Amino acid sequence: MSFSGKYQMESHDNFESFMEAVGLPDELIQESKDLMSISEIEETGDHFKVTVTTGTKILTNSFTIGQETELESPTGEGQFCGDEGR
Repeated sequence: MSFSGKYQMESHDNFESFMEAVGLPDELIQESKDLMSISEIEETGDHFKVTVTTGTKILTNSFTIGQETELESPTGEGQFCGDEGR
């Protein structure tokens, strides 16, 4: 099953509480709460590239299944993903 494609957000129930939980500043939450995002996923084997466009903000992350990686969060911080022992 391929995940490749473009996906348009249709609704975002509980958006504000979710964004607070992931650490987004209140100012940024208020600026983006009424914007709908478009996510584009490119899949090549076990490698994925995910680009999320929300208004003028574009966030792109790439990862390969089974490999450690660092992903950029909506706050711009790096989030390490992979080895549980780290």
